[in-house]
Amino acid sequence: MTEKATTQNPTKAEPAVLVLEDGKMFRGRSYGAVGTAFGEAVFATGMTGYQETITDPSYARQIVVQTAPHIGNTGVNSEDAESRRIWVAGYVVRDPARRPSNWRSERSLDDELVEEGIVGIQGVDTRAITRHLREHKTMRAAIFSGEAARRSDKELLDDVLASAPMEGARLAEEVSVDTAYTVEPSEHGWEGEPRFTIAAIDLGIKAMTPHRFAERGVRVHVLPATATADDVKAVNPDGFFMSNGPGDPATADTQVRLLRSVLDSKLPYFGICFGNQILGRALGFGTYKLRYGHRGINQPVMDRRTGKVEITSQNHGFAVDAPIEGATVAPEERYGRVEVSHISLNDQVVEGLACLDIPAFSVQYHPEAAAGPHDAAYLFDRFIDVMEANETKKTEEAK
Repeated sequence: MTEKATTQNPTKAEPAVLVLEDGKMFRGRSYGAVGTAFGEAVFATGMTGYQETITDPSYARQIVVQTAPHIGNTGVNSEDAESRRIWVAGYVVRDPARRPSNWRSERSLDDELVEEGIVGIQGVDTRAITRHLREHKTMRAAIFSGEAARRSDKELLDDVLASAPMEGARLAEEVSVDTAYTVEPSEHGWEGEPRFTIAAIDLGIKAMTPHRFAERGVRVHVLPATATADDVKAVNPDGFFMSNGPGDPATADTQVRLLRSVLDSKLPYFGICFGNQILGRALGFGTYKLRYGHRGINQPVMDRRTGKVEITSQNHGFAVDAPIEGATVAPEERYGRVEVSHISLNDQVVEGLACLDIPAFSVQYHPEAAAGPHDAAYLFDRFIDVMEANETKKTEEAK
């Protein structure tokens, strides 16, 4: 949440301070809009892709600390945004570019932050902040700049302690679209008729996700987070998809019920990030909050079926609590056996689920990878294979 943000870029940077809930303070100068911003302090390790980061809806209500010291060098443009606006609650950088230098740049990052009222801070040691968060966990925080930064330390900390935590936050409905829309394969270079049609629930979907489906010949009906089973049936899909998104998966009861209705119908399912956590809950597993989460474009993951290691793009603070060794019957027994298909090589966190008796799987990371590596792009093809197999099975059963 951002409060009291100016709409004009100050002619001279104002004093600013980042305050963490444990009382740690980092003083610098204002960057972007001047005012006050509250959120959960998290760090992102990517050295590139800052525009995709700040426009990723999964970062809603989070103050993002960019670990890389130089930010803003390539400016921003109208093509690389992952959604309709900037979603970060606040932005923390060490050494912002004085001017952008790239042939695709249309304006500076600083101007973009001012335009959208995003309060930031510059001139702080972002790697020291990252180390602090790694040692102590992600926590509530605020950026105060201008007059707000001139108050006493106690007043600033009291404001942070009065702010809302991420646990229990229901945010998917806040970032989702209100009206359904369709992405056609022909819009992304596909020639001929669509191969399949899917219903995709927007829980904070990134623009590159339907793009990745469409370029493979899949028509994507993007539905709001509040979509019902009837809304899904109305588009007559061959598959069902749930996207990434912000907030606590423990609050997603509506989406869990919807997914269970889909799984009961044997419609193929693929989920990314929040969609992985919702599959975990639908199968009867719990979720929990990670100490500092996985955020960045350099996260190593192993596909346990192949032994292949993928370098992945990630942004999540919660994870599925499922046994990582071998197949097990899901707590919701009607869905049969499930296995953890992918794990993090940093901390053994569940990075993917695969159902063995129904056509459903998911991953905790971002195979659309904008920005980031494309090691995991094969997962879109895997979902197409699942839909093809399901169509073949239906045809054989109809004979």
